[in-house]
Amino acid sequence: MRIVPASEFSLNREMEYGTPEQNEAVQRILAEVRAGGDEALRRLTQQFDGVSVGELRVSDEEIRTAYDQVDGAFVEALRQAATNIRAFHEKQKRQSWMDLSPDGTITGQVIRPLRRVGLYVPGGKAAYPSSVLMNAIPAQVAGVPEIVMVTPPATAGVAGIDPHILVAAAEAGVRDIYRVGGAQAVAALAYGTASIRAVDKIVGPGNIYVALAKRYVFGAVDIDSIAGPSEIAVLADDSADAAYVAADLLSQAEHDEMASAILVTPSPQLAERVREEVARQLESLPKRAIAAASIRDYGAILTVADLEEGVQVINRLAPEHLELLVAEPFGWLGKIENAGAIFLGPYSSEPVGDYFAGPNHVLPTNGTARFSSPLNVDDFIKKSSVISYSKEALMKNGRQIMTLARHEGLEAHARAIQIRLEKEGDSVG
Repeated sequence: MRIVPASEFSLNREMEYGTPEQNEAVQRILAEVRAGGDEALRRLTQQFDGVSVGELRVSDEEIRTAYDQVDGAFVEALRQAATNIRAFHEKQKRQSWMDLSPDGTITGQVIRPLRRVGLYVPGGKAAYPSSVLMNAIPAQVAGVPEIVMVTPPATAGVAGIDPHILVAAAEAGVRDIYRVGGAQAVAALAYGTASIRAVDKIVGPGNIYVALAKRYVFGAVDIDSIAGPSEIAVLADDSADAAYVAADLLSQAEHDEMASAILVTPSPQLAERVREEVARQLESLPKRAIAAASIRDYGAILTVADLEEGVQVINRLAPEHLELLVAEPFGWLGKIENAGAIFLGPYSSEPVGDYFAGPNHVLPTNGTARFSSPLNVDDFIKKSSVISYSKEALMKNGRQIMTLARHEGLEAHARAIQIRLEKEGDSVG
């Protein structure tokens, strides 16, 4: 793992939007599903997944069978994680409000949940039951009445789907599940078919084809984000345990060859110890090849003069995950401006947030933590403004409204106010 001064480092990773061939393929798939519906879904599933699908919807019996395929310890851990995630997101709920002015005018905001949300869940190599909970539970807390899940079928598992995924969906209260994946599943959620009704929003991670499909259907439906490879940054001083730091860096490096794992430290001694630990721990890692490629191409140990400079580096990186492994982590928390999730102290290892603590693990990547937030209850609501203007207020402010409208060249706007003023006895020139 390379050690370089922070001033000489640049990650130089731009948002991936696919090759021209990938973009063309996704656009073709979207058009096919929009025109061909369920028939196109089955044809494309056979083509890309090698699976012949009859009934698209997963039956309740298949979900019950999935419980026989997983062990009790998994279900128990999943249920406790779901409890923690739900409790955290319950605190994010908003209320509608109204404000009554002395002149009788009422303004306010009505908050309603989205009607129908589609959850995309990866399958095959990347089957993540925890992501089912992280995407479904905030939608439920927001009050979304209809949550539908799509996930690609494979040649193994219950109904061609990893049983852990089906159990996670059931535990999260999602039972409207369809065995279809890829860009074709995104198309079905966005445009609707005979079997899968269109949704209002699509959330959940996927491969480049899924990401591109979400990008193209945005506008017809809302999406959560276009997620990039996973990232972790660790800001650490001499108090940090090098073995902990190395293990946490590797916890993200094993996700993807393009995952980014970066240590920022003012301690040359810690930098060297962490480099040695990363090399040692890599030797026995089951996903060694993936993690090694990530560390080689997108990993680094950045040396800084002090923690103040380290914070500046972190704020420029705007990492998805940030660990503060420093002597007084809460003392530095207020200086962190850009990070998706912040983990404080030696026992707040990143996987604690991935699975169990409660905050959402769907986080902004590629530096978008500068302006984006973790997936949350607000992502599943919509807000309507309410205006009940009183006669007194209109008579008092009508002329000013007309002035602004005419300044913008919108005479009909001005006259809509003028006609009311004149009818109420206020002569307007």
